[in-house]
Amino acid sequence: MNISISPIYDMGHKASCFLLCLFINMILIIGYNKVIIKYDQAMGRCVDLKDINILGIETSCDETSASVVRNGREVLSNVISSQISLHQKYGGVVPEIASRKHVELVMPVINQALEEASMDIDGIDVIGVTYGPGLVGALLVGLSAGKGMAFALNKPLVGVHHIEGHIAANYIEHKELEPPFVCLVASGGHSHIVFIEDYDKFDIMGQTRDDAAGEAFDKIARAIGLGYPGGPLIDKAAAKGNSKAIEFPRVRFDGGSLDFSFSGLKTAVLNYLNNLEQKGEKYNIEDISASFQQAVVDVLVDNTLRAAKIRGVRNIALAGGVASNSCLRSLLKERASKEGLCVYYPKPVLCTDNAAMIACAAYFQYMKGNISDLNLNAVPGLRLGER
Repeated sequence: MNISISPIYDMGHKASCFLLCLFINMILIIGYNKVIIKYDQAMGRCVDLKDINILGIETSCDETSASVVRNGREVLSNVISSQISLHQKYGGVVPEIASRKHVELVMPVINQALEEASMDIDGIDVIGVTYGPGLVGALLVGLSAGKGMAFALNKPLVGVHHIEGHIAANYIEHKELEPPFVCLVASGGHSHIVFIEDYDKFDIMGQTRDDAAGEAFDKIARAIGLGYPGGPLIDKAAAKGNSKAIEFPRVRFDGGSLDFSFSGLKTAVLNYLNNLEQKGEKYNIEDISASFQQAVVDVLVDNTLRAAKIRGVRNIALAGGVASNSCLRSLLKERASKEGLCVYYPKPVLCTDNAAMIACAAYFQYMKGNISDLNLNAVPGLRLGER
């Protein structure tokens, strides 16, 4: 069956029923005429299938995304509908607005992903969907879509941890990369150093004790008048500034801990701004941006290199929105090369929230036999490695 997106909002009775079900988090039953999938074989790790096409769905925050990925590493389509412009005037993501926008866009985005992959729904073998962590309302939209399609089409469902998806983005970009390796996951909601022992085995070696790195970027960008999202805006301003102009603190913990803390750094920057304001002095946005960014990046790089040394691995990966930061990429590559280590990171479009990374992670979970049932629920505080 071909699924068309033209016109994009003309989805008929079935889609209308589906959108209603999204609001009450019930399973949609789509009345397709044919169901062609060997579900029992799929549960047995799909040994009879030559190529495995995964439909990925991602709605954990403010991007509505769907993607078709073949065999875990070949992206056939990756459609991302961003809500940045919608939330900019609020200085951050408003959960209720994000959820309502996901409801409006999830089916059109899925349809577009299928169309761009030149594939109808019968060509999909597995449905992978983010179920946590994230904003609970936003998660429920994508999860309900995935569960409804999996039930109606008798396709296996794989629930994916959002951070696992970010890590998996590196498998798409670097076909040769395989576990074990150490990965720094840094984004607006997460700052983790993770040892990837296998495709489905993760050990958190360090994490933030307060603000995530991306969250700190957003807050400082707002304080100096750059706006939202803060990460790319500070990165751009920092390129014109002096990273040694202001000595902001770097927080490191005793006892060999690889944890992060950015709340003290954030407070130091705010105090610096307040002191200048009280004196009636102007501040240099570029120098503040560069000095703040350097303080964040120094700690991220130090701890990540220490983690690689502890685990005795030669490969380091970056993941998450902050992985696009130019200073982080260049400093980590520079210092890693001096120690004979290789650094991998995805292109920027795969660093942001996207469904290709979710489909990729779903593929490797599926091949390990990790199939979810239709009782799967959204878990906004899901810890990495939990099932």
